[in-house]
Amino acid sequence: MSLFDWFANRQKSGSTTPQGQEREIADGLWTKCEACGTLTYTKDLRSNQMVCLECDHHIRVFSDERIRQIIDADTWVAIDESLQPVDPLNFRARKAYIDYIRDTQEKTKLADAVQTGLGQIEGHPIALGVMDFRFMGGSMGSVVGEKLTRLIERATQQRLPVVIVCASGGARMQEGMLSLMQMAKISGALQRHQENRLLYIPVLTHPTTGGVTASFAMLGDIILAEPKAMIAFAGRRVVEQTLREKLPDDFQTSEYLLQHGLVDAIVSRTQLKKTLAQLIRLHQPIAPTSPIGQLPSIKALSKTAPD
Repeated sequence: MSLFDWFANRQKSGSTTPQGQEREIADGLWTKCEACGTLTYTKDLRSNQMVCLECDHHIRVFSDERIRQIIDADTWVAIDESLQPVDPLNFRARKAYIDYIRDTQEKTKLADAVQTGLGQIEGHPIALGVMDFRFMGGSMGSVVGEKLTRLIERATQQRLPVVIVCASGGARMQEGMLSLMQMAKISGALQRHQENRLLYIPVLTHPTTGGVTASFAMLGDIILAEPKAMIAFAGRRVVEQTLREKLPDDFQTSEYLLQHGLVDAIVSRTQLKKTLAQLIRLHQPIAPTSPIGQLPSIKALSKTAPD
C-alpha cells in the first residue's frame, strides 16, 4: 500500500483520537515535495541530501545543512563569526533596516547571509563559503562581502582551494553603494587567488541572481550548478521588455546556461561532494614535499591564519 493510499483509507475510516480529534503528524517528520507532491520521511530525504526520491527535485536547503552535506564530519571550523551588519544609511522602509536585521538574526540564528570557514572534503582541506537565502534573500551586503573576501585571502595565503555555494537575490539595496562595492572587492580577492594558480569553484544553487551572478558566481575556474536552478542577473520580465521578444521557457535555468557555455557542469546534490573532491584532487595536487601524513589539520590552519 502506498503512502497516499494509507492516508486516503485513514480519511475514509474517520480515524480519530478518543477525544474526537484527528491525530496530527509530528512537525518535521514528513516533507512534501513542492514539485511532485510526494510525502517522504524527512530522515530518508536527509540521507538523500534533500533530493526527492520520486522526481529528483532539489528541495531548498540552507547553510547549516549545506555544510553538513559537503564537509567531512568534525572538520568544520567557522571563521569571522563576530562580524555584524550595521545601518550606514539609516535606511527605513516599513521599519528601520537595523530592526529588520535584528529580527532576521533572531529568526535564523545567523549574523548575516553567509557562513565561512575551513574544512575538509574527503580529507582535502578547503575554504568554504555558504550563502543562506533565509537571511534577507541571501542578499550581499557589507558583511557578506567582507567575510567572503577574508575567506579568499586566507585561502590564498594558506594555498587552499575555495568553494562558494551561491544562493542570493543580489546586492542588498538597504546598503546602497556599499553593497555594490562588495562585487569589486570579492572579485579583486579572487583575481589574486587565481594569479597564485589556486582553484576556485562556485556552486550555483536556486536562486543565484543580481550582483552575485554579475561578480563572484561567474568567476570560477570551474562553475558548477544544481539541476533546474534559476541563475540570472535581471528578472525574466525585465529582459523580455528590454529585448522586446519572447524568451524560451527554460531561459535562466542551469540547463540553459550549460547549453550556452556559461556553466561547466550540472551536478546533482547527491554527487556534489564526490565531484568537488575529484576536482580538487585533479587541480590541486599535493606537493611532493607535503605527503598526506604530514598535512596540517584544519584547526592548525585556522590558528596560524591572521584574523
